[in-house]
Amino acid sequence: MPQFHHSFTDKPFALIGLPLGIFLGFRNNAAYERFWEGRKLWGSLVNTSRSLTRQILTLLEPEEGLGAPKSEAMGAFEKRFVHMLIGYVHALRHHLRDTDSTATLETVLPAGEVTRLRGDDNVPLALLRRMGEMMAEARRQKWVHPYHVNIFEQSLVSLTDIQGACERIKSTPIPYSYTVLMHRIVAGYCSLLPFGLDETIGWATPLVVLGISYAFFGLDAIGAEIEQPFGTDINDLALGAISTTIERNLRRSLGEELPAPAAPYKGVLA
Repeated sequence: MPQFHHSFTDKPFALIGLPLGIFLGFRNNAAYERFWEGRKLWGSLVNTSRSLTRQILTLLEPEEGLGAPKSEAMGAFEKRFVHMLIGYVHALRHHLRDTDSTATLETVLPAGEVTRLRGDDNVPLALLRRMGEMMAEARRQKWVHPYHVNIFEQSLVSLTDIQGACERIKSTPIPYSYTVLMHRIVAGYCSLLPFGLDETIGWATPLVVLGISYAFFGLDAIGAEIEQPFGTDINDLALGAISTTIERNLRRSLGEELPAPAAPYKGVLA
């Protein structure tokens, strides 16, 4: 009874394996660059939020001039603005994850503000616009010295830049054709690899193929896992924890009761 047995030389696999590893490394570097840029942007969001809160609480001037006690209206304005900033951070997280931010905003903003935001396609952008309108209101009330206007405006511009960069990462993934090609080449390479190693290493072929396949499939999976850093997978950025940290920092500046720190879900911060 004839038996089918065929073996390839291992040279083609060596020639293909080297460039395949290089291309996988390139894709993973591109994916990690996106992941790390997203983390740096949210680090900038933490700093900008803290700075803007400090500016609101220290640079607004009472109507009677420096040294005079702040009026009740000014104190309410400061509190409303900082709450708007907290809402912006949470809204940006939901915006990047394509989830509804209404329930979260209801715990931070007045009901009227939440109603105004319903149906808006870009809630964080709408909140930025509201903060700009509030700064214009502060100028009309002569609470902001003309020299300080640019300071507040630059902080709002920084928030806009951070949001735009995050949206760029979210809306421009690594080209799909490149990703599919890598998946197919890795699958084909690992499927044919036993035929190239059988005559060389004999009985150890399954073990060697298993190890090589694990490495290639693992590298391929890592790139796919981290290329979109704003999702809710285990290896994505913990935007919920960062948002909660910002809220705690800003509420502490107002002397308010702090929300509970972010707790890990299944051992991972979301």
